[in-house]
Amino acid sequence: MKVYINPDRRQWQELCARPSADNSAIRERVEEILRRVREGGDAAIKAIEAEIASAAAPSAATGARQEVGGTPSIPEALREAIAAAAANIRAFHAAQLPKTIEVETTPGVRCIQKPVAIRKVGLYIPGGTAPLFSTVLMLAIPAKLAGCEQVILCTPAGPDGQINPVVRYAAEYCGVDRIFPIGGAQAIAAMAYGTETVPKVDKIFGPGNRYVTTAKQILGGTSVAIDMPAGPSEVMVIADNGTDADCAASDLLSQAEHGRDSQVMLVCTSEAKAAEIQARVQARLEQLPRRDIASSALNNSRCVIFERQEDIIDFADTYAPEHLIVSTSDPWAISSHISAAGSIFVGPYTPESAGDYASGTNHTLPTSAWARSYSGVNIDSFMRKMTIQEISREGLERLGGTIVTMAEAEGLQAHAQAVKARLK
Repeated sequence: MKVYINPDRRQWQELCARPSADNSAIRERVEEILRRVREGGDAAIKAIEAEIASAAAPSAATGARQEVGGTPSIPEALREAIAAAAANIRAFHAAQLPKTIEVETTPGVRCIQKPVAIRKVGLYIPGGTAPLFSTVLMLAIPAKLAGCEQVILCTPAGPDGQINPVVRYAAEYCGVDRIFPIGGAQAIAAMAYGTETVPKVDKIFGPGNRYVTTAKQILGGTSVAIDMPAGPSEVMVIADNGTDADCAASDLLSQAEHGRDSQVMLVCTSEAKAAEIQARVQARLEQLPRRDIASSALNNSRCVIFERQEDIIDFADTYAPEHLIVSTSDPWAISSHISAAGSIFVGPYTPESAGDYASGTNHTLPTSAWARSYSGVNIDSFMRKMTIQEISREGLERLGGTIVTMAEAEGLQAHAQAVKARLK
């Protein structure tokens, strides 16, 4: 991690840049996959997955849809952990359920805002090197709480053509309706367009690799709603002289091990503490099974030293991290002033991994500085707000003049006539 000491504000945008990659080849490949699935359905999915695996792969076209029932056996300790995490996630998200709002804005003019669940949602759960069964909890629990009528799930199958057993268990536990062993951009296409066996959904949720992310971004502008723009995982850790270096190092590595294109940022108040934390990062790195991945991510990462708290806060808001860990002697003095972060972890006993698994908050969060304008997944992500209004004759008599005056000023005479006709 390269160290920058009190960098000039003109450097901040450069320091906050995420790892860049030429996505042109990926986009071209994804667009081809989307076209093939749109035109060929299940058969196209089978062919694409066979090409990717260089062997015949199961697909919806060959009966790949797996019923959620018939859950495989998993260790009892893991069942208990899933149950405990699910209870916390359910409690936090249930508290977010919105209420119907009704306001009489003018006598005789009744305006209503009614929360309505999105009917059909699709969840994408990454497989690959780390099948994220925890993401099943983060997405399926709020979907069911919101009242979504149909919740389907796509996830890559293993070499044996089977879905990871813990992912299957979590899906059944959370009430997922249907599960398909399909991965990559072809899974996103299947849920966006619908195939002979995969139902078309109204909104797609979930993280994934660059192929999945690119597919979501393309389809999100044309065919289906998506949860948010997302990219590689990231964390910023803010530390001072009182920070436990070992804990800070662990927090940095917990994100670095996600993927080679992940990014971690260390912000310190002193060079000595920064050096101590970086030394612990290197020592702990050698103990990690995924040290090659984490080491690559550290090459994308930086350490910044600031003497003033004001600069720390402003720099954090400029970076707008997916995860922000504030582990200083007075963490709320910083945390309470942050306005752009996906999720904030406050104090020495709050690791980012708590939010990833079991504290109750959602771990599906905006990356790449999208935290400035997007929320992480929450109960509202699975709902929409519909407005309803009813006006009595007396109400229209009171409001009609205002409507007519405004409509005529805009040159929209039919709008004005719609009022006048009712008041004849």
